[in-house]
Amino acid sequence: MFKSILDLVGNTPLVESRVLNQKPNVRLLFKLEGQNPGGSVKDRPALNMIKSGLERGEIDQNTKLIEATSGNTGIALAMIAGIYNLDIELVMPENSTKERVQTMRAYGAKVTLTPSDIGIEGARDYAEAKVADHGYRMLNQFGNDDNWKAHYKSTGPEIWEGTEGQITHFVSSMGTTGTIMGTSTFLKEQNQDIQIVGVQPTDDSRIPGIRKWPEAYLPKIFNPKKVDRVMEVSQKDAEEMARKLAGEEGIFAGVSSGGAAAVALRLAKTLESGTIVSIVCDRGDRYLSSDLFK
Repeated sequence: MFKSILDLVGNTPLVESRVLNQKPNVRLLFKLEGQNPGGSVKDRPALNMIKSGLERGEIDQNTKLIEATSGNTGIALAMIAGIYNLDIELVMPENSTKERVQTMRAYGAKVTLTPSDIGIEGARDYAEAKVADHGYRMLNQFGNDDNWKAHYKSTGPEIWEGTEGQITHFVSSMGTTGTIMGTSTFLKEQNQDIQIVGVQPTDDSRIPGIRKWPEAYLPKIFNPKKVDRVMEVSQKDAEEMARKLAGEEGIFAGVSSGGAAAVALRLAKTLESGTIVSIVCDRGDRYLSSDLFK
């Protein structure tokens, strides 16, 4: 028996590709982060940021929290803030899927939508202005070390143990970059030869959860030395792969997960042997109101 829903964060399964991967000596494993209680990999950093902030006395029940999000972090923060009885406002572009907005509100958070033409950068600017002018406090997933440390403490060790130390390549889409930073730090401590592959969108693509940040908005937690290789994926390929994951592997996931899987499969074709782990960061039901699965 679990004492709290938060006890279910982490320890997500690794599932081997049986259809899409055609290289017999290469194992492709999907880390199913949609199995977290909030439905995404962002449960891990959200819990660590809130819990650590409370333990250090940086936030309490009187704190007005605010955070800019493209969706999954906001859902995780809304769920966890509600459990800790914290007041939180979440800011996201107005073209975010309605499932995300409704889920955050269901957990009790205030949701503010900013114009879609200014993207997540505009949402970040809005949140920062409220911190500066109205006494709000931002958890700041883009610059908070508790973000990447969550993956150092959990995601990395789970992958190492789940592959019995046989992992050769780790593939992750890059948004806030917390997942790849923390997991890379742990895995490299175990074996420096493990290759860390980051996934970014091509210049003409808009993929929720994956960004090629302008220099001014580059996450402060990002350290390029922790990524061995960056590979790009188009919006078209990411969306097609998300549909293939659902239709051929039975893995219902979003576009950023499709992007990572597309890169992982491209990588697998270049290898004679190895074990690749690709992050499936959320569930596909976050995208049902979009055109992804039509």
